[in-house]
This record gives sequence, structure tokens and C-alpha cells, in this order.
Amino acid sequence: MPFITSADDARAARKPIEVQGRTYYLSPYMGTVPTRGRYEPGNEANDDGLPQGFLVEQPAGAVTPPHFHDHEQFQVVVDGGGFVGKKAALPLSLHYAGGHTPYGPIIAGEEGIFYFTLRSRWDAGAKYMPASRDKLKRVKRKHRLAADIAVPVGEELKVASGNECREVMAPLEDGTCAYLFSIGPGQSRSLETPLVAGGQYAIVVSGSAIEEGRTLPRLSGLYRFRKEPPLSVTAGEQGAAVLLMQFSKDDPA
Repeated sequence: MPFITSADDARAARKPIEVQGRTYYLSPYMGTVPTRGRYEPGNEANDDGLPQGFLVEQPAGAVTPPHFHDHEQFQVVVDGGGFVGKKAALPLSLHYAGGHTPYGPIIAGEEGIFYFTLRSRWDAGAKYMPASRDKLKRVKRKHRLAADIAVPVGEELKVASGNECREVMAPLEDGTCAYLFSIGPGQSRSLETPLVAGGQYAIVVSGSAIEEGRTLPRLSGLYRFRKEPPLSVTAGEQGAAVLLMQFSKDDPA
């Protein structure tokens, strides 16, 4: 069964965390969220064996320095805006980084920057560069950014046929990819990819979905483990736009 989190439930569990002297907020969606804003030796003892997903609220003007993680991840900018490295990241933008692939800095604009951090494996924390260069493994670096993703809203979403699927990140040989599904009101859609690989996250980026009689509003999320059947989503009264992200078939870290 997929793991499902309502945006309302995640928001209710929101907690502060200090990053470089600034207060960020994290809302948990899947697994255990970080308890500090950096890696410290011994963090590995907190590994719960689950994927890890949370929504980050980075305050206005705050800078997350260049860093890397042990495992691959997707980041979805959903509100506010800023920069990832030298590239603008406004809603909706999707960033992918492989394990041991340095990226950043993440710079928040005047309204802050709000983004999901989604991993198929628990991570021990940000390893900042250049101080953590000795912990950087020699693997193929993987980095992708899709910016200015047009998301249907309002009447545009209401008239969706239920069969609309747009490629956001084309599938690579390792299976990483992303697609945006537009689903008409009350319609159901199986969220399938042309190449089966690792686990998948699906985020409702517009409208709402219905699951077991409850409404999942915008920014609700679902996680499908790699051996489970494809996710299936039923749209609410306003329709639903759902971003599906698929991890690689093998994590190089």
C-alpha cells in the first residue's frame, strides 16, 4: 500500500530547525525528518530504514551553502522563490541531484522559498563544501533542473480529460524521470512511467485528490515503494494536477 500524507497533517507536525544561524521549518511527510541542519558523525544511528520526505520553509534572504547528500533526491519548489546555484527556481521548479553530487547554494528570495525534499532512502544530513570534500565519493555526478513548469489551475484543470500527461524530466537509463498528470474532476488515473525503476513520490501541486473518502488538498503527497503496483489517483471536485517523480533503479551511494 502507498504511504499517503495530507498536507494538513504534515503542517500540524511542522517543527523548527536551525540552519546556518537561521530558523527554517520542516513539515514531515515520510520517515524521520532531520533534527539539525548539517551532518554530524553518529547521525547514522537515527536511520529508520524508510524513505525521507519533508517540506522546507527557508526564510527570506537565508542561504543554504553548497553541499551534498549521501543519497539521490528530488526537490520541488512550490511557493516563494529564489535560486538553486545560479539558476532561478520559482514555483513550479523541480531539481534532482544524485548521491554525492554537490549543488547549491539555495538562496531564498524576499518571500522565502518553500520546497519539498524527497528521498527514497534516509539521509544522515547535509555535508557542506568544501569542508566535507573528504567525504565525497567518486561516483558519476547527476544533476538536473526543470524550471518554469506550467501547472494547470482553476477552469483549466476542471476541463482536464483525465488522460493528460506531460514529461517534465525524460527518463534516463537509470530510470530517473518525472511527469505531470492533469486529472479531471472525479476522474481516476494510474500514474505510470515508461520505464520501471525505483520508488516514486507523487505531490498534488494543484486542485485536490480523494483517497478512501478523505480530501487530500494541494501539497499532499504519496509514496510508492519500488515493488508496489503503480499509484492511482482520483481527483477532487476541482480536478488535480499531480507531479510524479521516480528514483533510479540503483542508488550509487
